Amino acid sequence: DYIKECRIADKEFVNCSTHSIQQLFDKLNDGIPGLTSIKSFDPFYLPRIRITQGNSNAINLKVELANVKIIGFGHTYVLESQVFKKDYSWKTTFTLPEMKLQGNYSLFGRILLIPLNGRGQVFLDAENMTVTMHTKTRLYSKGGFTFYNVTNLRVDFKMDGLKSHFSNLFNGNKQLEDSTNQFFNDNWRMLADALYTVITQTIEDILLDVLRKIFHFIPANYFVSDIPTPQQLYGKLNPKPK
Repeated sequence: DYIKECRIADKEFVNCSTHSIQQLFDKLNDGIPGLTSIKSFDPFYLPRIRITQGNSNAINLKVELANVKIIGFGHTYVLESQVFKKDYSWKTTFTLPEMKLQGNYSLFGRILLIPLNGRGQVFLDAENMTVTMHTKTRLYSKGGFTFYNVTNLRVDFKMDGLKSHFSNLFNGNKQLEDSTNQFFNDNWRMLADALYTVITQTIEDILLDVLRKIFHFIPANYFVSDIPTPQQLYGKLNPKPK
């Protein structure tokens, strides 16, 4: 009842699919009946995120986040959902009015030429995010239905603001910590660029986990009623993923 079936052959498919994926996100808040592998969508919990990046003189950073709690995905608003007939990959654009992240961090390197070596609590609050998600899939058959195996996912995003706070940035030097946190908030665009990989990795980890579980559980036919079988699309038997 909570999924709107769409036909990819129809000219109104994108509108229909956008509505269908919105219904799916809305349903995730209450829980999808029978799908017990997603314990919580909002808040969502990630045990660990590790990132090393050094893409400019301003950023040379090793970041590790642990016990991460992310709030905001329950208010996902889908702007557009496209499915490509060539390979049944997707391009989905959605907004998050806010995304809050909190957890434990360890940080070594520099951001905006500021040398950092600390560990403590981090809080990030991103405002009005627009996220574009590119998803690769491989179709497989199970029980007479076609299913999506979500094989790869990457996101790009932009935002209208980023509030942040890092505790214990300089091993207890409160004055330096306060002035640096103030600098990060005053220059949030530069900080957002510096943390771009951290934020994209967080969103990708959440969505890849959730979408894999959903689409191994709910047949693709329920979303795209005229989806081909794997044999029709690939021209040979396609084994079910392990």
